[in-house]
Amino acid sequence: MAEFADIIIDISHEKVDRPFQYRIPERLKGQVHAGCQVDVPFGKGNVIRSGYVVDLSDKPGFALEKIKEIAGVRAGSVSAESQLIQVAWWMKERYGSTMNQALKTVLPVKQQVKQQEKRWIRCLIGRKELEEQIGEAAKKKYRARERLLKAFRELDIIPYEMAVGQLSLTPSSIKPLAEKGIIALEAVTDYRDPAKGFLRDGIHAEKKVELNDEQRNTAEAICGEYDQGIRKTYLIHGITGSGKTEIYMELIEHVIGQGKEVILLIPEISLTYQTVVRFCIRFGSQVSFINSKLSQGERYDQFERAKKGEIRIMIGPRSALFTPFKNLGLIIMDEEHEGAYKSEITPRYHARETAQYRAHLSGASVILGSATPLVETYAKASHGIYGYFRITKRAKKNSILPKVQVVDMRKELKEGNRSVFSRLLKGLVEEKLANREQVMLFLNRRGYSQFLSCRSCGEAIKCPHCDVTLTLHQDNRLRCHYCGYQIPRPSLCPACASPYLAPFGTGTQKVEAMVREAFPGARTLRMDLDTTAKKGGHEEILAAFAGHEADILIGTQMIVKGHDFPAVTLVGILAADVSLYAPDYRCGERTFQLLTQAAGRAGRDEKEGQVVIQTYSPEHYCIEAAAAQDYEGFYRREMEYRRLLSYPPACVLMTLMVSSLREELAEKGMEAALRAVKAFGSREIQKGELKLIGPVNAAVYKLNDLYRKILYMKCGNYDILIRIRNYVEAELDGGAFSRQVSVLFDII
Repeated sequence: MAEFADIIIDISHEKVDRPFQYRIPERLKGQVHAGCQVDVPFGKGNVIRSGYVVDLSDKPGFALEKIKEIAGVRAGSVSAESQLIQVAWWMKERYGSTMNQALKTVLPVKQQVKQQEKRWIRCLIGRKELEEQIGEAAKKKYRARERLLKAFRELDIIPYEMAVGQLSLTPSSIKPLAEKGIIALEAVTDYRDPAKGFLRDGIHAEKKVELNDEQRNTAEAICGEYDQGIRKTYLIHGITGSGKTEIYMELIEHVIGQGKEVILLIPEISLTYQTVVRFCIRFGSQVSFINSKLSQGERYDQFERAKKGEIRIMIGPRSALFTPFKNLGLIIMDEEHEGAYKSEITPRYHARETAQYRAHLSGASVILGSATPLVETYAKASHGIYGYFRITKRAKKNSILPKVQVVDMRKELKEGNRSVFSRLLKGLVEEKLANREQVMLFLNRRGYSQFLSCRSCGEAIKCPHCDVTLTLHQDNRLRCHYCGYQIPRPSLCPACASPYLAPFGTGTQKVEAMVREAFPGARTLRMDLDTTAKKGGHEEILAAFAGHEADILIGTQMIVKGHDFPAVTLVGILAADVSLYAPDYRCGERTFQLLTQAAGRAGRDEKEGQVVIQTYSPEHYCIEAAAAQDYEGFYRREMEYRRLLSYPPACVLMTLMVSSLREELAEKGMEAALRAVKAFGSREIQKGELKLIGPVNAAVYKLNDLYRKILYMKCGNYDILIRIRNYVEAELDGGAFSRQVSVLFDII
């Protein structure tokens, strides 16, 4: 049992400050845990202060005689901060990070941001005395005071800005009236509300949507179990356009009606605009959102509003999961299959697992929604671990799944078509434009061209900091999409000085140029990371397309996720193979998800939708299943592949990545890590319970000047991998080269 506790004294401003170590007295052992609130003697005077336990240990950090004892454990309800610290502790244990790294993740606003205030001037005297004061000010020729006092004939409270601006008052003319008790100066915190601007003129509250039988049965079943006190995870597996959002709204209304709060997770910033508008129309000012485009002040204010109970529904990407709600009742993960829910920095947490743990602490339920759920999620639903609901019909009356046609681009090339557009797609685009219908063209690669290569020596121009080629953009600059490095397009090859540099591949910028050439009368918009870099970029493009200010929307995967444009009747998928042969066992699953989601953007209203999938691998089972919108068929084939090669969910996979700025140290670090793995896991390796693959160079071997090597470990027992991770971390800690080598674990 732990003997000592690390305690943060003040986190009132979300500030992760230095923890102080205290001894756990015998009478409190068993009561002290990560996240609990305690009273401790602090400072020279040993003043009793409140703090939060952030870590436990068996070893003292300094001399025992200097370590004070915890005075007591606070009783009562668990605060939002306490719960988030417990989540941080769980993340540290589950994903392998330091407690400080985990705390910085769950307490994302690290310092107080200056708050905005609204200032008011209130009249404290009655009408008779007011007229006397106006007369006295006129007599003494206090013109400024006279203007202010006359204004109180119409208003009891006057905004300070109005007094200074319209009435031309100065602080010196206001101060004497306040000192005499004639007026009072008041200040109210004015929290920034980023959702205010989302409801534009002409958008009014809608009537509550009437659910169809499948939607209603799903909502009633979940609400019924909720009222019985059943809290668990549910998967709502609905085809694209099946109205999962309407089900979410029913569930949210039910939960907040019981005084609870709700977190709605969405995978992409690009989904924020449409999602927030729909929820604001239904729930008004109870809704707010956060994302990475908000300023530090805006993010801080949303968390403060959540703490004070001013909002009940928070919408956002995975960081919204750490909203400091006190009475959390429901967490919804829309498009739960999206890779954006997995953190790429330490701790490498997955929002689904973390949501389930926070829900466990809060007594909340978790809803996972997707048309193409993760194989792991569907497997758990199939085995009864999650509640499962299948929605097979589109929500809008007379709306059906689009007709999907697959074009073999090998045949197109043989027959002389070298264009990025197949003849079928080109003809359909022309038809839709003539009918004033909208088109979406999807290519999961931004930029003008994939890379620039020398035709003399064959060298491609690479990023000096990453082991990838630079992408050519239309402004004639080469950019690295990993670290941001960029240079002007060179006129000569850096390797051999040849002038014969040529672009290869196609990106969204180049497609946009091709569209303008092929369809000169069409109005186009492009949506990718380049066009949405500025704040409000997503909303601006999506609002323009929704308002039919463009006929064709060209974009990367951000355009195919969750958007609903009734006038879109054609979706063209220009290169279905881009993600199919990536060096990742999930590439087939991701391709199926992307194609199915992209196809689901067409024909979402009464007009019939059409989808064209252009591919060089039409016979691949992922493409066949996506064209048929056949998830169950895809799942069966994919699980055969996963079982055959022992990939999740057939086993647990853990990666061990070693990286260093020096290549030789990365090699030595991996050798040391491999020795430790083999030493600790020798019995499991011999019994065949643990399989090692590698070490190998990472798919991008050099990234941001770091050389990276990976070891893969497969095992049917999760606990064995956790023990191996803890052992290797302890073995490598404090080694001769540990400060120059980073070791990162990731459990999949």
